[in-house]
Amino acid sequence: MSEAAEHVPPAGTTSVRRSRDVPLLVERARAGDPRAVARLITLVENGDALLPAIAAALAPYAGQAQVVGLTGSPGVGKSTTTNELVRALRAQGHRVGVLAVDPSSPFTGGAILGDRVRMQDHATDPGVYIRSMSSRGHLGGLAAATPQAVRVLEGAGCDVVLVETVGVGQAEVEVASLADTTLVLLAPGMGDAIQAVKAGILEIADVFVINKADRDGVDATVRDIQGMIALGERGPGQWRPQVVRSVAARGEGIDDIAAAIDKHRGWLVEHGELRRRQEARAAAEIEAIALGTLRARIGSLRDGTELATLATKVAEGALDPYTAADELLAQLAR
Repeated sequence: MSEAAEHVPPAGTTSVRRSRDVPLLVERARAGDPRAVARLITLVENGDALLPAIAAALAPYAGQAQVVGLTGSPGVGKSTTTNELVRALRAQGHRVGVLAVDPSSPFTGGAILGDRVRMQDHATDPGVYIRSMSSRGHLGGLAAATPQAVRVLEGAGCDVVLVETVGVGQAEVEVASLADTTLVLLAPGMGDAIQAVKAGILEIADVFVINKADRDGVDATVRDIQGMIALGERGPGQWRPQVVRSVAARGEGIDDIAAAIDKHRGWLVEHGELRRRQEARAAAEIEAIALGTLRARIGSLRDGTELATLATKVAEGALDPYTAADELLAQLAR
């Protein structure tokens, strides 16, 4: 199901590439047509007017895929690890979707979208769909359209969706709200014990992957992470993050990563945490859509006189900004 998987266009390909027939696109995506999947994700990314119809058509398939997030600093081997995880998951018979988010330029808005280059091993596998997405300036390590793109891949019948974030820093933790299981990749020599106990990205890990474990200092890195885990307060039955070593470039430790993901999945199901995470993800999605609609409505007020009038009163000191904001919300409600 890779975008490069089909060399002979199936019947109706031309219409699918430009189609705005949502039921047709969803039907073709369910049948494994990579062009239909690509078309749906493109519509989602562009915030097309068809987005509500697409979401409604995909709603029956929500929550059917296991969503695994991979994050970490640039250069730790996220794409290589993702590539090897795809191989392991395909060996287990799973259909796999990959969303690889690349940074966009703050100056031109462009993006290289190069993560797929590292995953060419699966380009001809019809059971794999790989899509690179530009962050388009969205902070948090993901693109704004990533949650809806995950829904598209769920609707397309993917058993597992791997979401690889932009190479992130300490505070980009949005992937944890999207994934059922979050992998944080580290490499030896990227920090000391103090770095390991700082708040942020290290706190969101369900599984720590110490990649490039053939380097010097791997034992110290593992020891620092295990020490950080020991500092956390956990009640009986709560999940304790796993620490796994790997050398993804040689395919070493990938089975251990897959086993840790399966173990976490089992814990999620057993403790009802999977449903809680899915509901929290849905709540965040609803909130984001509602806030986006409100921002659009507020933006439309700039074309009128209401916002300008309130701004003038605040600037003159005749009105405080909180009261002005209340009046603006009242106008939006009307």
